Amino acid sequence: MSYQETIEYLFNSAPLFQHVGGDAYKEGLSNTHKLDEHFGHPHRKFRTIHVGGTNGKGSCSHTLAAILQSAGYKVGLYTSPHLVDFRERIRVDGKMVSEEYVIRFVEEHRTFFEPLHPSFFELATAMAFNYFAESKVDVAIVEVGLGGRLDCTNIITPDLSIITNISFDHIQFLGDTLAKIASEKAGIIKEGVPVVIGECTDETRPVFIEQAKKASSPIILSDESSLVTSSESNINNTRIYQTKPYKNLLGELGGLCQEKNTNTILTAIAQLNDLGYNLSEENVRNGFANVCELTGLMGRWQKLNNRPTLICDTGHNVGGISYIINQLKQQSYKRLHIVMGMVNDKDVSGVLAMMPKEATYYFTKASVKRALNEDQLSTLGKAYSIHGMSYPDVIAATRAALEAATEDDFIFVGGSSFIVADLLNGKDKLPLNG
Repeated sequence: MSYQETIEYLFNSAPLFQHVGGDAYKEGLSNTHKLDEHFGHPHRKFRTIHVGGTNGKGSCSHTLAAILQSAGYKVGLYTSPHLVDFRERIRVDGKMVSEEYVIRFVEEHRTFFEPLHPSFFELATAMAFNYFAESKVDVAIVEVGLGGRLDCTNIITPDLSIITNISFDHIQFLGDTLAKIASEKAGIIKEGVPVVIGECTDETRPVFIEQAKKASSPIILSDESSLVTSSESNINNTRIYQTKPYKNLLGELGGLCQEKNTNTILTAIAQLNDLGYNLSEENVRNGFANVCELTGLMGRWQKLNNRPTLICDTGHNVGGISYIINQLKQQSYKRLHIVMGMVNDKDVSGVLAMMPKEATYYFTKASVKRALNEDQLSTLGKAYSIHGMSYPDVIAATRAALEAATEDDFIFVGGSSFIVADLLNGKDKLPLNG
């Protein structure tokens, strides 16, 4: 099979949450353990850092990987979902797994895994762990897929666990209160393994403290250390942080949400150094300043066009969108244009209620089965006094926004990771000036 044929085989043979949602979710770790045993427990052959939470997992995972790479470690990075190419999920020192490896993995092992009927994520996780072991990485940053307790990444025993924050997302699987969701996320806390909690609320703090106590795990609450004292947006879409350990820390990721993420990351760095890692100030600064180049990260307050400014971001739930809306309020523009689409298993009404009323909207849908119909989204928007036209795909909607905007306007594209994915996949069809 060619690479494209192999990817289509994986997408069609194993349920992919990215495309179909709940039908792809498989509760329990039975398949994961069988795959792990088949491959000889590859995750035991390298050190790991486990990153869970609702929002910020990707940014924290990529930035930690960039810092570790800067320190000379050979670093595996496993994240999801992908935006343009499946291989984005599995990287070593920022380089995606090769097409040849993906083909070989499927061809050599399909006779074993086909009778198991694994999910796509179960197969991808097995592939990642196997690839990291064969690549002889020193350490792998492993991002939780969904939840924590029953996520198939949860077979690892990491050096450090990190839980970024808790917000309402995937409530059909994780629970309908923040405490229930926190309990599922806290399932990655392992016996005796320290855990860093990025953000807490009165509802979630007791859950984390209790779970850490049960596991005899040292718990570090980033909110209490407050290592980041302030931050401000830079003119070139970056962010400057004032922190207790470092002054004028330049972060390549310019989103307002990165202030909380940075506080979590710096807290984690201190713990890793206590655990025997050797991460210097120079390593930290280089990782923060060059995270996209070092790891290939995309879609975090990413600028694609000047005059008019065009920004995309993968924030997709109430917690993530709230940061985006606050950041939009800080921008200077003549008119605001929003290209927006969502998937049907999110809190659509909760997001729409937050959106700015003065913007011109371009409602659209992503090219996944979970996508909410653009006309339905437009109708729902009217109940919250947000109005605009509907477009059948992201590129058509973005092109319309670019045509309607003047040089002093601001265009935001988002609402879903899959909206950003379609934009990045089709950006060559747009008149962008970089």
